Amino acid sequence: MKSTSLSLIAGTVALAAVTGFAALTAPGDGDAAPAKAAARLPVERSSLLCPAPGLSDLAETTYTSVTPAGGSGGEAGAAELHNATAADGGKKGGKDEKGKNKADSGKPVISLKEPGKPATAEVSGADAPALFGTATGRLAPGWTTQQTTMVEAGGARGLLGVSCTGPGTNFWFPAASTAKTREDYVHLTNPDDTAAVADIELYGPDGSLKSDVGEGITVPARSSVPVLISTLTSKAAEDVTVHVTTRTGRVGAVVRTADEGTGSDWLAASTDPTGTLVLPGIPADATSVRLVVFAPGDGDADLKVKLLGRTGAISPVGHEAIHVKSRMTAGVDLKDITKGEAGSLLLTPAEGGKGTPVVAALRVVRGTGDKQEVGYIPATGPVGARASVADNRDKGSVLSLTAPGATATVKVTASAGSGGGEQSVKKYTVKGGTTLAVTPPVPSGLKGGYALTVETESGGPVHAARTLTLTQDGVQMFTVQTLPDDLGTVEVPVAEQDLSVLDD
Repeated sequence: MKSTSLSLIAGTVALAAVTGFAALTAPGDGDAAPAKAAARLPVERSSLLCPAPGLSDLAETTYTSVTPAGGSGGEAGAAELHNATAADGGKKGGKDEKGKNKADSGKPVISLKEPGKPATAEVSGADAPALFGTATGRLAPGWTTQQTTMVEAGGARGLLGVSCTGPGTNFWFPAASTAKTREDYVHLTNPDDTAAVADIELYGPDGSLKSDVGEGITVPARSSVPVLISTLTSKAAEDVTVHVTTRTGRVGAVVRTADEGTGSDWLAASTDPTGTLVLPGIPADATSVRLVVFAPGDGDADLKVKLLGRTGAISPVGHEAIHVKSRMTAGVDLKDITKGEAGSLLLTPAEGGKGTPVVAALRVVRGTGDKQEVGYIPATGPVGARASVADNRDKGSVLSLTAPGATATVKVTASAGSGGGEQSVKKYTVKGGTTLAVTPPVPSGLKGGYALTVETESGGPVHAARTLTLTQDGVQMFTVQTLPDDLGTVEVPVAEQDLSVLDD
């Protein structure tokens, strides 16, 4: 979640305007005083967008929303998510008994009361709309919400999970597809009072998949638009990278995938293009792992591929390296790379240095035959100071912690339960170059769902992912969410008055 403290920044700007100068040196004798470090303060406002979960009449969706405890004791604030209007004029928002769009009612779908205790809500069927909302005051820092949907049967069968995202202007989605067996949608949600205009570009194994249809897509104010990727091009490709940008406004973007044989899940955006990437949390029993990489710049990328397991790093036989041509999508089948041991993938420049920036994601399959289930793991940034994932149950969660460099110590906090229970805390040491997969702590006396918060205490960096598994009719349905830094604090420059600028 990307958040900024607009009011804090505005206050700093106003101070500079009044004094005429935000001084970092002492006035008077001209000798420079030591510059004061910028203060890190909690953000005062956060925004989240959740895509429309409706896939079939059998869809059962749970929202779990939480702000981690232990933050500032500032203003009480509020944290609410509301229905967005569907692009079809509100039809997907549903109707109340008076025939009015539910999206127009103003009543929040889910509302938080206090930090450290999750709130939950449930919706059913194919008509559930997208959500948008804000958190303010002490509920803003680290606010996170997960949308989890269970579809027991049909072409959209599966457990679909996504951490609701903040609005932005630039998103990369490797591992999408326009293959005939796939039905992938880009969901665009606009939280603002004015329309946004977005472009969707597609890149396959041979480069750009030209299409005018993906240009200038209007997303009306406070509404959501799903776009079927295969309608944007006549080219069928197994591996496609989707690039979403906005010409005006901001959107939340996420891809919903569906495959005839392996089910459905959400594909979240990869971290911004960079030369080294970590893709954490491959389940131990993965039967198929496919790596998809895209190089958005002018240069080709040569990458070393390593699996970081429980005891160290190994290079997968036959796939020790991957070459990615400029503006082309490369895919490689790593098969059952984990061999019964949970791990994480590390991509580094083959020649050292910073390397060519790339984006990447994994398509992971568990099970065989008609009991297969799919999930996606995008490349993600480190936990940093703190990261959280909501919607954990009493059973079925696995937390993967990866330290690609130095050994690290992290603190993991299980929040209070949404229906009762006390928080629980446990510390873990992750050796450098390894992945530690653990059953996370569970709140004592748990009732309902709960959230996990990971904080880096020493060493690192640490990358993390949580796998949630729910067994349905003998199928281990699962979804994986990564845990990047929640950006719950922002640097605010230290400003000092210099009234000498007012002298004639």
